[in-house]
Amino acid sequence: MFVRTPRANHLKQFADSDKVKILNLLIDNLSMSELLRELKTGVVFTPNVDHLIKIQKDRDFLHCYEMADYRVCDSQLILFISWLLGSKLKERVAGSDFFPAFCKHHKNNEEIKIFLLGAAEGVAAKAQRKINAKIGRRIVIEAYSPSFGFEKNEEECLEIIEKVNNSEATVLAVGVGAPKQEKFIHKYKDQFRNIQIFMGIGATIDFEAGKFNRPPKFIRNIGMEWLYRLLSDPKRLWKRYLIEDLPFFWLVLQQMFNKYVEPFQDV
Repeated sequence: MFVRTPRANHLKQFADSDKVKILNLLIDNLSMSELLRELKTGVVFTPNVDHLIKIQKDRDFLHCYEMADYRVCDSQLILFISWLLGSKLKERVAGSDFFPAFCKHHKNNEEIKIFLLGAAEGVAAKAQRKINAKIGRRIVIEAYSPSFGFEKNEEECLEIIEKVNNSEATVLAVGVGAPKQEKFIHKYKDQFRNIQIFMGIGATIDFEAGKFNRPPKFIRNIGMEWLYRLLSDPKRLWKRYLIEDLPFFWLVLQQMFNKYVEPFQDV
């Protein structure tokens, strides 16, 4: 069994000077290859524009991010904005890119055993089969699609913990959307006996299962993946992209002119 060592104490080789602050969140300035090399234990979250908007109003969500060991840029827009702010992030490390790269990186590492948690019924199991076939070994040892609203059902949450603990998994990849996945990991991470690495991976399970297709790389590189996803699933995503996330640009403008005021300063 592994003994989990918090990143805050175990290396801390990346000081605050190696982080970039976007609004009220410090983002680790790590490339994909650096994160793959460094990541041995800890919690990995991948902030995007929607997450940054949510943490302006949700103190608990912000706290989950503050307690994470790694926070890497999931958004090409955030990457561009870091350049405008004069503190360049090295690279976009999207969860949907990092997770398959992580699997490939650990192709021959038998200590890496992944439990997939998320997506609709049957989708996680399909992703499990496809990932294992691609990697050439049983790197994903179990998959479970929780019920809608599971995070409010303590009994199901405890059942999930038991499933994971009985699976011998050392990595828990949770793809149930933000802020549910981050809050679930933060609340229960100490109850998982063998898990060394926790990841919030959003829609990655759907992508790996082939349920949804990611846009071509050139669209991702110019920061227009959000538009591709919006056009692919307008009923679900129109409100997020066209209403909820728009204030982000006004807040960034305030930050550029030193007018941004962080929320929760008096908490």
